[in-house]
Amino acid sequence: MPKINASTVAEHRAQQREALIGAAIDILVTEGATAVTPAAVGARAGLARSSVYQYFNSSAALLATITEEAFRRSNEALTNAMAAANGPVERVEAFFRESLRLGAEGAHRPTAALMSAGLPPAGLERLMELHLEQVAPFRDAVREIDIPDPELTADLIAGMLHTALSAVEHGTPLDTVTERTLTLVRRCLTPADSVIREPKQGI
Repeated sequence: MPKINASTVAEHRAQQREALIGAAIDILVTEGATAVTPAAVGARAGLARSSVYQYFNSSAALLATITEEAFRRSNEALTNAMAAANGPVERVEAFFRESLRLGAEGAHRPTAALMSAGLPPAGLERLMELHLEQVAPFRDAVREIDIPDPELTADLIAGMLHTALSAVEHGTPLDTVTERTLTLVRRCLTPADSVIREPKQGI
């Protein structure tokens, strides 16, 4: 039995599994999906390939786990951020702010790598399911706001988030992108009854 660096065998196994997932994600992002093999992941994590097979029996199993883990970790952060917000507009802002923070940390890179990895249809379908689950709280918040075409509005500002993430990825300071994006989002989410309308000019 390998040396245990934890108080229990279960904790030790959990630590090893976490180390393998972290190594697999690192390889995926830096080298691509085809490089994610049990041997490569074990080497990156400092474990023998035979040890890797105790947790993952194939490259496909590793990629499937990465898919789930990439979203789980981000979802926890997004859920916590939105739970601390009051009101639907504030929840949308919290979703955007936290998404951009995660993006600056590179949390979206595993998902982006998986999207271009040539996954089988079942893998791509699962990616889409997880994406829809992730954005559901944001879309629910938009629906609570008294604005025209909330579904379309949610689609449009989601595109704004994608562009903002790209800007952060290409080096624009996170604070600059976040504040400018939130300013635009607030304008899009202004309730219909609070819009100041210019008086009509007489003919």
